[in-house]
Amino acid sequence: MPFAEHPLAETDPQISRFRAFEQVQTPQSGRTVARWLTALGLLVLVAGFLPWTQNIRSTGTLTTLRPQDRPQIVPSTIAGRIEAWKVREGQQVKKGDTLVVITEIKEKYFDPELLARTQEQLQAKISALEENRAKGTALSSQQDALRSGLRISLDKARNKVTQSRLKVNSDEAELRAADNDFSIAQQQLARQEALYAQGLKSLTELEQRRLKFQESTAKRQAVENKLNASRQELTNSQLELSSLQAEYQDKIAKSESDRRSTTAYQFDSEGQIAKMRNELANLSIRAGYYHIRAPQDGYVVRALKAGIGEIVKESEPIVTVMPNTPALAAELYVRPMDVPLLSVGRKVRLQFDGWPALVFTGWPGTSFGTFGGTVAVIDNIDSQGQYRILVTPDPDQEPWPKPLRVGSGVYGWALLDDVPIWYELWRQLNGFPPDFVGNPGAGGTTGTLGTSKGAKADKGAKDGGEEDESK
Repeated sequence: MPFAEHPLAETDPQISRFRAFEQVQTPQSGRTVARWLTALGLLVLVAGFLPWTQNIRSTGTLTTLRPQDRPQIVPSTIAGRIEAWKVREGQQVKKGDTLVVITEIKEKYFDPELLARTQEQLQAKISALEENRAKGTALSSQQDALRSGLRISLDKARNKVTQSRLKVNSDEAELRAADNDFSIAQQQLARQEALYAQGLKSLTELEQRRLKFQESTAKRQAVENKLNASRQELTNSQLELSSLQAEYQDKIAKSESDRRSTTAYQFDSEGQIAKMRNELANLSIRAGYYHIRAPQDGYVVRALKAGIGEIVKESEPIVTVMPNTPALAAELYVRPMDVPLLSVGRKVRLQFDGWPALVFTGWPGTSFGTFGGTVAVIDNIDSQGQYRILVTPDPDQEPWPKPLRVGSGVYGWALLDDVPIWYELWRQLNGFPPDFVGNPGAGGTTGTLGTSKGAKADKGAKDGGEEDESK
C-alpha cells in the first residue's frame, strides 16, 4: 500500500485524497489580487498628492452684456388697426425699416387732410394776431393824438378864459364910465329943473336934458347888461376848460381800454397759436407712428400680433427684434457663500449647450470643448437666494463660437486655488467652502497647500494674511 511504503504520504497534498488539504492550501490568485490591491493603494496614495484646481460651479444662460443688445419688444406708440405687415419672422432688418403699418381708429384723427387743415387754422390765427397787433398800434397812435389834442384844446380854452376875463375888465371900465355919465346927467337934470322952476330955462331945454338923462340911463343899463354877459361868458369859458379835461380823459380812458382789450386778445391769440403749434407738432409726430419701424439693426424674432385688421392698443407689443452682433455674456448664478470668493476679472471656464466638450473640472488644462471667460459684473443684491454674475469672453483665450444664441444654456467653473486631491476630498466631506484667493488676475491657479491650510486655520487673521503674502 502507498501508506506502508511512505508513512507520511498522507500529508502530501499532491497524492493525498483528503479534502481538508485542498481547502487549506494557498491559492496563486489570492497573491495576485493582493499585489494588485497594494499597487492600487499606492497609486491612490500618490494620486492624492496630485494638484487639483478648486472651482465654483454654476449654471445659467447666455445673455448680453449691454441692455441694448438684448431681444427688444417693439410696441405700438398709438392705438390703431394693423393695415399691412412689411416683414416676416426671421427676416433681417435695418434700423428705420418699416415693420408694420397701422391706421387710425380714433374719430378725432379720421380726416386725411387733418395736418393741412390744422396748418390753415394756425395760419389764419397768425394773420388775425397780426391784424390785432396793427389795431393795437393804431389805438396807441390814437391815444397820442388825443393827448396832443387835449393839450391844444386846453391851450385854446385857457386863451378863451383869458380873453373873457379881459373883456369883463373892459366892460367893468365901460360900466364905471357909464355910471359917471349917468351921475353927471342926473345932476344936470336936477339943475335944469331948478333953473326951469326959476324960469331961467325953457321947457325945451328941460326936455332935452331929460332926454339926455334917459340916454345915459339906457347906456348905463346896456353897459351893465354887456358886463353881465361878459361875466357869464367868462364863467362858461372856465366851465368849458374844466369839462374839456374830463371829456378828453374819458376818450383817452376808452382808447386805453380798447388797447388793453386788444393786448389781452393778442396774448390769448399767442397762447392759442402756441397750443395749435403744439397740436400740429403732435399730429406730425403721430403721423410718423403709423409706420412702426425697427429701432436698430437685427432680426425679426416673433410677431406678437397676427393678421390684417387686428386692433392694437397704445404701448401694446407687436413684434420682437433681436439685435445684430450682440456682445454675448454668460449669466450665471452662484450661492451667497461663494460670492466673497469672486471678483471682477476672475477667470472662468464655460461649457455651452450643444457644443461638444470633455470636462475635467479639477484639471482645466486637460478639458476639451470649454471656453475661457472673465467675470465682468457681480450683482449687489440676491435674486431668489442666489447672486447673478455676468461673464464675458476672455480676450486672451479662444473666442466663443459664433453659432451661440441668446438664451442657450451654459455651465461655468470659476477657477480658484490649486490644492492636493486629498485636501479637496477632505474639504468636500466636511462641507467647507473653497479657499479664498486674493489674486483674481492670476486666475486662481497659483495657490499652494500651505496657503490653503493657513487660510483654513485662521481665515482673515493677520498672521494668515502675512503668510499668504510671503508665499
